[in-house]
Amino acid sequence: MNQYKSHGVRDTLLDDPATDLTLRLGREELIIHHRYELTGIINELVLGILFTVGSVCFFWEQWMTVGVWLFVIGSVQLTLKPVIHLLRRMHLKRLPQSAPDLSS
Repeated sequence: MNQYKSHGVRDTLLDDPATDLTLRLGREELIIHHRYELTGIINELVLGILFTVGSVCFFWEQWMTVGVWLFVIGSVQLTLKPVIHLLRRMHLKRLPQSAPDLSS
């Protein structure tokens, strides 16, 4: 039995609060499923835009410096890809106060 409220989506990992991000907007809620996967998709989209605009900047000499900076920013974003994948595989979860302390 699923203990979480169903939102009309298949009752699978989509309703897992460990992978969901819920934003409350007044009386409404925005539920983002698989937040790390979504972060990776947004990162790749922005990365593609940066490299495309940076490439176009190289057509005009006065825009080359902007193009170089867009490439540098895009290169930094490329290093974020494996970090996002790593975070997706590992998730730190806070245990309730009643959980036994195993560090002793």
